[in-house]
Amino acid sequence: MGRLQQLAKQGFNYILDLFSNDIGIDLGTATTLVYVKGEGIVLCEPSVVAVERGTSHVLAVGEEAKRMLGRTPGNIVAIRPMRDGVITNFEVTEAMLRHFIRKVRHRRFQVRPRIVIAIPSGITEVERRAVKESAERAGAREVFLIEEPVAAAIGVGLPIQEPVGNMIIDIGGGTTEIAVISLAGIVFSKSIRIGGDEMNEAIIEYLKKTYNLMVGERTAEDIKIKIGSAYPLEEEMSLEVKGRDLIAGLPKAVTITSEEIRESLQEPLRAILEVTKISLERTPPELASDLIEHGIVMAGGGSLLKGLDKLISEETCLPVHVADDPVTAVANGTGKVLNEIKYLKKVTVSVKPEMSTL
Repeated sequence: MGRLQQLAKQGFNYILDLFSNDIGIDLGTATTLVYVKGEGIVLCEPSVVAVERGTSHVLAVGEEAKRMLGRTPGNIVAIRPMRDGVITNFEVTEAMLRHFIRKVRHRRFQVRPRIVIAIPSGITEVERRAVKESAERAGAREVFLIEEPVAAAIGVGLPIQEPVGNMIIDIGGGTTEIAVISLAGIVFSKSIRIGGDEMNEAIIEYLKKTYNLMVGERTAEDIKIKIGSAYPLEEEMSLEVKGRDLIAGLPKAVTITSEEIRESLQEPLRAILEVTKISLERTPPELASDLIEHGIVMAGGGSLLKGLDKLISEETCLPVHVADDPVTAVANGTGKVLNEIKYLKKVTVSVKPEMSTL
């Protein structure tokens, strides 16, 4: 009888899988990407939610909500429910996940999907459980968690199942993940809560101190993309920046140079370099020798900062390559895991059940 029940359960699960839109999610501090099995990445939107002040009533999510950042009237607040790679507002994160899941599930029968979610390698067991429970309440049938550097390595096509050393640096909005991977497992990893957001904050602080100019997150991000760099450029650039004069309180415009922005980014870049060197020091000698040949691969939106690959290469004396599409590396990794079920149990992270105290 037990055997028959087991076969019936397997058959039922097969039917569910057949009609389910299994989903991979890169739940980032700055951007959320969603991969749907059989379709690829179908959604890439900011991790921003606009709610009515004092309530949990959601007014807008994603791109529409990001346009409201810094521009909302008193009764609306635009918030980012993820900070440094972890959930800071569970209710709003759940609403955001539900919105994104609903948005990509309009093509088939409404069978609840299996979801693979990428998480920072340095988060606590409690934080992992929070991510899992938020996804379950948002409509997942089953939730698997995968560490971001592993997902990124799979996404960029590194041979992580082979007995060779693969090193990846994934610089996201809230965290930088560095891992050495071999035989489908992490040999050593380090996660720091420094990423693109801290670079933006460094630019904001520099403009405050140097020019008494107050700018918002969106302006700082724009400056970083247009003239930000980690290494001297062949041709330095300049940019007119508009904001509010902190002394007069009036609108003000100043012209800044790429050298100044590079100077402002020294602190977060130094932290990334330091953790990269620590990771190399902790790598077993056999795997370290592989890195001389294969080098380091960079992924995540932060790796697009001009000259960052050159800076890391110069400091580590190793070849450094930026992935072809670094922004989508983690999401593509979750998708590959969905497409190859044999990967699922091997590379995903289990969450221990919460212990009750009597």
